[in-house]
Amino acid sequence: MTDLTTTVPPALQRALELLADPPSQPDVSKGYLDLVGADAAGAGVPKNTGPLQAMFTTRIGSMVYDYNQAALRRLFAAWLNPTESLTIPAGGTALDVGCGPGTVTAALGRAVSPDGLALGIDISESMLARAVRAHSGPQVGFLRADAQQLPLRGATVDAVVCIAVLQLVPDPSAAIAEMARVLRPGGRVAVMVPTAGFAARVWQLLPNRWARVFGEDELGDILEQHGFVSVRTRSFGTFQSVRAKRG
Repeated sequence: MTDLTTTVPPALQRALELLADPPSQPDVSKGYLDLVGADAAGAGVPKNTGPLQAMFTTRIGSMVYDYNQAALRRLFAAWLNPTESLTIPAGGTALDVGCGPGTVTAALGRAVSPDGLALGIDISESMLARAVRAHSGPQVGFLRADAQQLPLRGATVDAVVCIAVLQLVPDPSAAIAEMARVLRPGGRVAVMVPTAGFAARVWQLLPNRWARVFGEDELGDILEQHGFVSVRTRSFGTFQSVRAKRG
């Protein structure tokens, strides 16, 4: 039997204890726990098939995506201040869905204290490689998984952050349902998405649109449909942040 204490980093050992279906032979060869492998989505989970997603599979497209995601997360993480609004308990568990380069995950790791755990989840291997190089630590670990099918057991997380990701997810409602499932009652979520107000309805009717643009109340409504309360929305320019609490 493989000794996981010598082959798996401490944060990922703790992550394995939270998984709904932990692998018998965890793949941590790249510094993160790969729960996807060669298949980019699990059974019953819709895959990205639009022109933007196709571009991301190319080397140049991947570089552009990674650069833009990193820049967006640096800019909006400062504006959102997620660690200040989520009231993460000392020793708690925080989840960064679509973690990108891991900057927000690292901030969550500082917020949970040495006894806590901050996990970043992303589908992009290049983003996870950057996150691992820059931010892995005793209480910060990274997993490769799909936002629409989070690998954690229910009610195992105290806070969730999701910045500039849902516009690229085929089924944002499924991703939010998963966030609700893994959050403990009273746990908080902070989400940021692009929005076009009422014009979003026109955008969503266009064929082959490159990414989703959310309506003015759309994200808040979806959160309430999945059991979130105390929903607070704040918009600036073409972006919107929403905070809420798991009921």
